[in-house]
Amino acid sequence: MEDAMIKRIGLLTSGGDCQALNATMRGVVKGLSNSVENLEVYGFDDGYKGLIYGKYRMLTAKDFSGILTQGGTILGTSRQPFKLMRVPDEKGLDKVEAMKQTYYKLCLDCLVILGGNGTQKTANLLREEGLNIIHLPKTIDNDLCGTDHCPGFGSAAKYIGTTFAELERDCHVYATKAVTIVEVMGRDAGWLTAASCLARANGAKGPDFIYLCEVPFSIDTFLKDVKAKLEKQDAVIIAVSEGVKNKDGRYISEEVQSSAVDSFGHSYIAGAAKVLEDAVRNEIGCKVRSIELNLMQRCAAHLASATDIQESRMLGKTACQYALEGATGMMAAVIRTSDKPYATEFKALPVCDIANAIKSVPADYINDAGNDVTEKMVDYLTPLIQGEMNTVSRLAFAGRPQGNRVD
Repeated sequence: MEDAMIKRIGLLTSGGDCQALNATMRGVVKGLSNSVENLEVYGFDDGYKGLIYGKYRMLTAKDFSGILTQGGTILGTSRQPFKLMRVPDEKGLDKVEAMKQTYYKLCLDCLVILGGNGTQKTANLLREEGLNIIHLPKTIDNDLCGTDHCPGFGSAAKYIGTTFAELERDCHVYATKAVTIVEVMGRDAGWLTAASCLARANGAKGPDFIYLCEVPFSIDTFLKDVKAKLEKQDAVIIAVSEGVKNKDGRYISEEVQSSAVDSFGHSYIAGAAKVLEDAVRNEIGCKVRSIELNLMQRCAAHLASATDIQESRMLGKTACQYALEGATGMMAAVIRTSDKPYATEFKALPVCDIANAIKSVPADYINDAGNDVTEKMVDYLTPLIQGEMNTVSRLAFAGRPQGNRVD
């Protein structure tokens, strides 16, 4: 296919925040700049909101300098439920038509969208409406199908593994019987929670139990696990996905949450660790604490994985090549070709085949008891966290661009 005439592109980031968004955008723009003279790049503020309401700005090389390891996104983001995209806003504005008008007003040749499952649904909708769309995967939950892993996940996994290693050292210095329960993000998939196993590197003990949302959760079985472990040792450390459910499909956290739902119609589920803390206190009676990592696992630039950042940049460059070749409605994906040695390649996949699916942790990555992971998970995770990035201190340079400059 002959190269398409690309002169103007739009960029937007949508959905939850994560590490590597800026690195991916950097790769897109760098790749196109090397191939296109007088390239114009328009950045849409706050995700799809910017496209809907015409909030955009022309970006220059200066905007992309020093952002390679900066957490978050220089464009900002927001969550826009797909089911509401066809519903007019409070002023009666047709959001789909508004996005199309903004696209054509700027005479864009391509719109590059970074986001997760919900973002992909809207990207596919815009493809169906005739816009030229290239999608890049993004979610620390790592639950997008088609790609071996998502930009941002490796850095988040590294943060999780490091945090559990530090917690384990702290908890085991005391002789008092105690249980520490750590809640990790993951509504529909337990990839991030599974990353707690990385704390066992180099012979360290790491978490005693790992409970993923792929396995039906029983509080009674959980309490038996904890009691048995406490008979052998003083401290027990547990990793649990925020989205663990019982055999009836009800979130464990719903026991302390109201029936309120978010704008996507999802139940508010934070609080699983708190439920389990109360169960241990009431049924076992030992010292117990719950910890919710919450937002801290998203953009920890000081623990960014070099592999994650470098792959994200290359994935962005790959996406620009798809755009130059005239592709539309495609997602740039990472395909793993080998674990040892670790090797990958990049591939374009149709967004329409990916948008409505969830990539769960495979059954053979979880042990038979459902309270830990297997060596297959360790082999999968380990390459993704390798390497350090030369980041500067956020405290020492507050307000300045973060990370390495890549020319």
